[in-house]
Order: sequence, then structure tokens, then C-alpha cells
Amino acid sequence: MSNKIKIFSDSTCDLPKEVIEKFDITILPLYVVMDEKSYKDGIETSCEELFAYSDRTKQTPKTAAASVADFEDLFRPYVAQGYDIIYIGISSGLSSTVQNATIAAEEFPDAKIFAYDSLNLSTGIGLQVMRACELRDKGLSAEEIIKELEAIRPKVRSSFVIDVMTYLHRGGRCSTLQAVGAAMLNLKPQIVVEDGKMRSAKKFRGNIIKSAVAYVNDTLQNIERIDDQRIFITYSLSDEALVNAVKKEVESKGYFKEILCSNAGSVISSHCGPNCLGILFIEK
Repeated sequence: MSNKIKIFSDSTCDLPKEVIEKFDITILPLYVVMDEKSYKDGIETSCEELFAYSDRTKQTPKTAAASVADFEDLFRPYVAQGYDIIYIGISSGLSSTVQNATIAAEEFPDAKIFAYDSLNLSTGIGLQVMRACELRDKGLSAEEIIKELEAIRPKVRSSFVIDVMTYLHRGGRCSTLQAVGAAMLNLKPQIVVEDGKMRSAKKFRGNIIKSAVAYVNDTLQNIERIDDQRIFITYSLSDEALVNAVKKEVESKGYFKEILCSNAGSVISSHCGPNCLGILFIEK
């Protein structure tokens, strides 16, 4: 049985560079559209440029999926070398990227290509990508890896706290009344990923550091239900004091074997604005 497996993800998985290199993951960029021009996420644009554009135009940049042609170009050399291919992508409820990968795979009828829907975003995808790589390195087949991923997919927990509602408002994800009300009351809403889509959950009151620490303690209150292997702290262009405060709080639990910090890319950051921070993990 061949274990020549290549694992791909897209730029919304927000994995740190060292993880990408360690596991030999190839990342396909999605697109950010500003002033009618498309830029490759993480390659041709930065979060600083994105937020500057948003503040200048009072608009959230549009985002676009990786195309069918992008995936065909990505898959072709690996198909030629006889690899089995697993692509783990952003939720089909948020983007057509997985659908485009599925269409592209049909161009290679003799190859074994799996376009897997993470039903998640950011390092909620990344957690599944890392697990797939670990399973590959243990010698599991592509089919076995997909089966394992399908078993953990409902157990991935992804959530974030938002510092300012401005970007959600510009993107049409909350009303003017909600945005103004949150600012006046100093509320920091929590966004959770559920069934592949985002919804609002609790609200925390106070500055972003106070709110983020409260959010961490609330989210980890039943910590024994969580897989202790790893947890991600993922954030968009965040103040160092915020990241350090949250990392210190997570470390104080003395529970996780690995605590990974990760910057969100441009596609994810465009919707949530700066100083958005989340913790992401897998339940047992």
C-alpha cells in the first residue's frame, strides 16, 4: 500500500510558517479584492494594507475563492508523480473553494484526490490539517485519514472575541444599531463556528484584554472535556499585550501539551478587524 500522500490546505487555515514547513503542507491562497484588483492572501497583501484600505474606503474588502484552474495547476504535478492528494479547505458554508477543488479533481479521473470540507475556518481548519499530517506520518492511507478527520470534525471548537464591530458592520454582518450599541456599552461579542457557519454567542464587557481573559476562562471552564494535545491562540493584527495576557491565562491551566500562537491571514481578518482573538481546540 502506497503512503505517498500530499496534503494541501488554503490560506484561511492560518497555520504558522514553522508548522507548514514541519509537515510539508502546501497552501493555496484565496483572494482579497481591493479597488477591483485581486490579491493573493498572504502573498500579495497584508493585514495592515487591508485595514488601511477598509478605513480609507469605509468598506470591507471582498474576498474570493480559489478557482478551479488554481486547483488544477496545484494538483497536476503531484498527480504526475503518483501522489494521493488530500485538500482540507474552508467550510463550504463560507466559501465555494472546496466545491472548486472537487470540480478540479474530476479532471484527474485516474488519481486519488479528496476535497475535504473542514466545516470550519482559521486554525479550526489548521487543527484538522495537523491531525491529517500526523496520521499520514503514522502510515495511514488517504482513505483512513479522511475517515479519522470525519470523526473529529464535529469536535473542533472555534470561537473568537471581536474588539470593534466596525468591520463586521462594513461587511454587512451586523447592523448599525448593533455596532453602535456594542461600542457604547463596551461589549466584545463572541463569534462561534457551528455547522460550518458563524453565529454570535456571548458578549463580554470591558476592554479587549479583560474581555479576552474572561472569554478564555469561560470557554475552558470544563477543560477536562478537551483533547490536551494542542490549543491555538489565533489573532488578527493584535496588540502584543493582548496576546501575552491570553497566552499566560491558557498556560496557567497547566493542561495543554502544546500552545500555538498564530496570526490570522487577510481573508479571515477582513471580516473581524484588528485585535480579534480566539482559542481553537478539539474536544475529546
